[in-house]
Amino acid sequence: MKTHIGHFVIPALLLGAIPLAGQSPAKVDPSWMTVRAADSTVEFRAVAGLTPANSGMNFDGAGTGGLTLTVPVGWHVILHFANNDENMPHSLIVTKFENPVPVTPSVAAFAGAASKDASQGVGVGSKQDLRFKANQAGSYLIICGVPGHGAAGMWIKLTVSASAPKPAVASGP
Repeated sequence: MKTHIGHFVIPALLLGAIPLAGQSPAKVDPSWMTVRAADSTVEFRAVAGLTPANSGMNFDGAGTGGLTLTVPVGWHVILHFANNDENMPHSLIVTKFENPVPVTPSVAAFAGAASKDASQGVGVGSKQDLRFKANQAGSYLIICGVPGHGAAGMWIKLTVSASAPKPAVASGP
């Protein structure tokens, strides 16, 4: 079964928050995150298409919310975004959590939380740093802004927490 969204045709299996068959949880690599408590800053590496998982529609090998970055309210966040996918353009945008995941993500939840050309994406080898202050508690998506990519599973979670003592990254929902 396929669903038509604008000029995109997306297999129905990819539209929901249904984990893809056989998809294993992402293994968390400690090198993905650097915490600087002295100035309340967390740096996180978000590489698009790092592995072939979900046909390259992943960040650091995780998709469909299989990775969660938790940040205390008021911390500064630097997302080191890179596109490692040789087959298609990707981008990164942080938006309010929506279910179902949007086909075309809306505006960034924080000033500075969207890569350049978010709806068009950038080619392989492109790198950008996104810098923002996580000043509002809540649940967010770190999602590819290219139309259809997020709905196809190219998203992970960001939780901005009023009670977390320090940033953390974990696999699983």
